[in-house]
Amino acid sequence: KAGTVKKSEEIAPFLQRRVAERLATGGNELRRATAGPTVILVCGVNGSGKTTSIGKLTKFLKQGGKSVILGAADTFRAAAVEQLAIWSQRNGVEIVKQAQGSDPAAVAFDAVSAAVARKADYVVIDTAGRLHTQQNLMQELEKIRRVAKKAIPDAPHETLLVIDATTGQNGLQQARLFAGAVPVTGIVLTKLDGTAKGGIAVAIAHELGLPIKLIGVGESIEDLRPFVAEDFARALFAGDDRLG
Repeated sequence: KAGTVKKSEEIAPFLQRRVAERLATGGNELRRATAGPTVILVCGVNGSGKTTSIGKLTKFLKQGGKSVILGAADTFRAAAVEQLAIWSQRNGVEIVKQAQGSDPAAVAFDAVSAAVARKADYVVIDTAGRLHTQQNLMQELEKIRRVAKKAIPDAPHETLLVIDATTGQNGLQQARLFAGAVPVTGIVLTKLDGTAKGGIAVAIAHELGLPIKLIGVGESIEDLRPFVAEDFARALFAGDDRLG
């Protein structure tokens, strides 16, 4: 009706531009603290690739010359703490952890305090993916946010929600629940090894206005990368299913 598209061959380029604009809403770059360590909380349901994404994010940050401390605040699952400890060893970074069942907020506070004391560039905190009820989980996340703010007033600087791209509409529902309970600032989309699974990215951006910050495109530690809306839209409309 606006007369923007006059010929059929102009439709795909027009749609590509609109999808790229929608996916770039809110900015796709990771936020940085104005001073001191940047605090990143990572949340998401168990099985979404949350802890693995933290390991890959740590590698990505270290490649940029940054120092990183990990906080193992998913204390309800011993396996989560053990997995994060393995990632800390692989990346050669310090991890702050306590015994299984410890107060997650106390671990988060210790991790942020350690980052301040050691003048680290980043502290990345793993959080629980499931508690007895959804309400308990969200209350725990909010408590972690509060204690991080005690150590650094403007923390957390990012609250990233990890979503498995293969879960489709279920992933969108997860995003709704988390974003309704805590101020999610961006999405990490895992298992996105092709544009065929990328519709969830468009749906999240459209419905919730949340930017996609990072995408996982493979199993390698190198396979987490910044999300570039223009590149994604170009691959989507070119029919190129190889995002990796």
